[in-house]
Parts: sequence; structure tokens; C-alpha cells
Amino acid sequence: MTGGGVEAFRALHHGRAAGDPLILPGPWDVASARVFEDAGFAALATPSAGIAASLGYADGAVPPREMFAAVGRIAGGVSVPVSADVEDGYGLPARQLVDRLFDAGVVGCNLEDSWGGKAERTGTLKEASAQADYLAEVRAVAGAELFINARVDTYVRGVADLEETVRRARLYVEAGADCVYVILAPADVLPALRDGIEGPLNAIAIPGGPSPKELGELGATRITFGPGLQRQAMAALKGIASDLG
Repeated sequence: MTGGGVEAFRALHHGRAAGDPLILPGPWDVASARVFEDAGFAALATPSAGIAASLGYADGAVPPREMFAAVGRIAGGVSVPVSADVEDGYGLPARQLVDRLFDAGVVGCNLEDSWGGKAERTGTLKEASAQADYLAEVRAVAGAELFINARVDTYVRGVADLEETVRRARLYVEAGADCVYVILAPADVLPALRDGIEGPLNAIAIPGGPSPKELGELGATRITFGPGLQRQAMAALKGIASDLG
């Protein structure tokens, strides 16, 4: 889905009131995507870790071909726009990455600025200017037909430095990112991120943390859930399974 789909998706991120962020559930297969669509959500955002679990892989271990096939099935199985978490782009040149995203029928993607281990603190942050250059290449290839959500991994990689986080975010916005996603940023730094970063700001909602509405009041424009919804669903299924005997 491109063209009108991406325009509609981009528009969902703008003109939102505080406390009314765009909520993007994260489907891990077509069945879960249809549940979220039927519940009335205007768009969806796939989580790489959730899809990995559904395919039997560890987070970060899905072969790119299988990830693009999975997100393609999800995008083709619903009528609402779908954005895809494609991790760090799998080392693909911008042209190949954009072609695969378009072939999958998604309107947007997450691109993270670290590589290596998927566990907290085990990966390595990329050099910010190099990541900005890559984002600029993706933007140049895709034009306006792709919504780019630039993930900033400072907090997930143990670099709890607000100044560095904002510096990276600004570079990515200047490179053409539509939105910035400072994953696992503490809720109390969201107002400072909001003040320091131009454009939409993505925050993650985690169990036991602030609600999506509260995150919106702190400055988040859109809310995603990572693999959290898939894990909650599996926990519920485990409970159902335990009662079968």
C-alpha cells in the first residue's frame, strides 16, 4: 500500500491533541492484524520481535526474506496502513530496502541506529552521521512514498544521555525521518524530548508503565508496543492451555 495509503498514514501523526496519541497495535501475523483492524484501529505497526517469535526465531535472527514475507502477508491481509519494523535494514542498500518494503505493501518502516546483540546493552550504537546518511538515502529513493520512523537506541544500549539522544534525533529528522522513536526512554524525559525534537515522537507502552494517554500527555505523538501484545497473548494462551487438562 503506497500513495494514498502513506499520505493517510502520515496525516494520522499530525494535528493530534495532547493525551490523544496515535495508537498503533503491533500484529505478529494476519490473524492478530485482523483482530486489531476489527477493533477499529486506523493503522498497525509490526514488531520485529513479535514476528520473530511467531516464526520460531530469536529476536534479531529472522532471515530478511522471511521477515519481508511475513510483513507482506500482514499488510495484504488488512485494509488499514501497516508500518514494518525492519530492524537496522539488514545491511541492505537503500534501493533494495525500499524495493522490498514497497513489494511487501507497507507504508512505513522503523530503522534503528544500532546493531549487534538484541538484548539491552549488548549491541553497539552506530555513528550518528552514518545513520543519518543512510536515512537520507532511503528518503531519496522512496521520496514521499514511505513513512520513516527513526529509532534512537541510546537508552536501550545503556547510553542514558539526553543531549546525545536529542542530537541523534535532530540529525535523523534533518535527514528526512518523519518520526523519531527513542525506544525505552523513561517517561520522565519525554517532555524534554518533545521540546528538543521537531516532528512526531514515538513512545513505547509497556505493562506496568504509563498508559498511552499518559504518554501522550507527556509529549508522545504515537504509541507502539514492541512485542508486548504478542507476549500478553501468549501468556493468555498459556493460561487457556493449562485449563485444558
